[in-house]
Amino acid sequence: MIEAELKARVHNPEYVMGQLDRKAEGRAEVYRDTYYDDPSGTLDARDQELRVRTIHGPNSTRSVLTYKSARIDAESGSKPEHETRVDNPEAVHAMLGGLGYVPAIVFQKRCRNYEFSSRGRSLLATLVQVPEIEGTFLEIETMVQEESELSAALADVRSVMGELGIHEGDFTTELYTDAVAERRASDARATPPV
Repeated sequence: MIEAELKARVHNPEYVMGQLDRKAEGRAEVYRDTYYDDPSGTLDARDQELRVRTIHGPNSTRSVLTYKSARIDAESGSKPEHETRVDNPEAVHAMLGGLGYVPAIVFQKRCRNYEFSSRGRSLLATLVQVPEIEGTFLEIETMVQEESELSAALADVRSVMGELGIHEGDFTTELYTDAVAERRASDARATPPV
């Protein structure tokens, strides 16, 4: 499966949330993401991702293991994705460690998720705030089977984004992992040694 996803900075979160609330009921969740790599950073160098995500919702907690291949569309950052639910995330963390992977970065995302259909596609829209990054982001994704379907899927996602008040200059391919790492490095440089 390929995740056809676009991401944008949101300048008016209340407006976008109001528009999404008309499409579906929002679900507030907190994600704890642990990205793994080998000590030499091979996965990052190959633009691959290996992640354990634990999702804390109002009534339940669930975890998923995700592997993403290198991006196949530079403009959107869309990647082939393989994901499975895991019943015991602690065991998965131990397995990855046993295979030589180490946590490359761990951070939280505060999300409000909306699932709805538009243009014949099942969509997931997520309003995202990362405590270490300023601002609010909107991600909208749909899954496609083949790379040949990606362009049409992204066009549909872009249209839905436009309906929600997102403009061309709002789109970004910046990764949360990179932004969080940069913020932490900046904070470390600003903190005088003890």
